[in-house]
Amino acid sequence: MAQSARERARPRLPRVPALAVLAHHLVGYRRTWRAGIFSSFLLPVLTVLGFGVGVGSYIDQGIDGVSYLDWIVPGLIASTALQTAVSESTWPVFGNFQWVRTYFAQSAAPLRVGDILGGHLAFVVFRVVTTVAAFLLVTALFGALRSPWALAALPATALLGLAVAAPTFAYASVVSVDSWLAMLLRFAVIPMTLFAGVFFPVESLPLALRWLAYATPLWHGVDLCRAAALGVAPQWSVAGHLLYLAAWAVGGWLLARRAFRRRLVV
Repeated sequence: MAQSARERARPRLPRVPALAVLAHHLVGYRRTWRAGIFSSFLLPVLTVLGFGVGVGSYIDQGIDGVSYLDWIVPGLIASTALQTAVSESTWPVFGNFQWVRTYFAQSAAPLRVGDILGGHLAFVVFRVVTTVAAFLLVTALFGALRSPWALAALPATALLGLAVAAPTFAYASVVSVDSWLAMLLRFAVIPMTLFAGVFFPVESLPLALRWLAYATPLWHGVDLCRAAALGVAPQWSVAGHLLYLAAWAVGGWLLARRAFRRRLVV
């Protein structure tokens, strides 16, 4: 009877065990969210003022018939989603393997590799969506959203965040020192942000660089967000964008699950 009482008192995993992992990250975030709430609203304000208003004042004719502020805001929304996804998928993942070793503790519990990976990825998507929601609120106050379809940027950036986070999980789980994470930012994230259509049209690039920009997941997210915010059709089909981002997410998931399994399963 005493054993039965202990079993009843022991917390049980939900039917979807990845939710327990998500809850773990949310509990941790509940203690730290105040540190980032100021930057979540300050960064969009400074970005909109610096690029949209400041640089935009020198571009009289606008781009594609709209003001530079209205044109650049959707690109900034997509790049914010990218940067949030990468920041939550590099050092946190590396640290869970090398420093705090949280993944090993979770693996010792009745959790599978897919549960650990899926729960953490779900938290990253949560962070992306909440950050983008704050950005949308700030830019709406500036009157930089021309269409109610701008709300469609939330699911679009969620998929973009997953497409970026999944392969980054795989990368962060196999590197041996954290200096490789800084190299990822320097040689992948920053060039992608500069040349994937956030600040100027990709069509102004040379042909070779243009196709490199098209190959990045960020450009597809930018095109989706820009079409939603401006209420126009995207350059590519919506289905094509979604399928391409989904392919990145699925491929990244498979690579990350393989890398996690090698580290966690003896």
